[in-house]
Amino acid sequence: MDVLVCVERIKKQEFSLDDVYGFEAYLQAKHPENHNVKAKVRQQLQFLRDKGVIEFVERGRYRMRLIGDASAG
Repeated sequence: MDVLVCVERIKKQEFSLDDVYGFEAYLQAKHPENHNVKAKVRQQLQFLRDKGVIEFVERGRYRMRLIGDASAG
């Protein structure tokens, strides 16, 4: 859920992996035991993609899905 909060704070429908990496310090402070924050961010973006919350656009680019999006799987 922390990565989703970060994505929502970006406030753009389309965003990059680097945009999310901008929250690395916040996520590291929240989870000090995790020494692989960037890997966890990528894993969570895949999870959000698989759940239909975001969609993969191209390498390093994602898009928030709109609620009720007709193209949602």
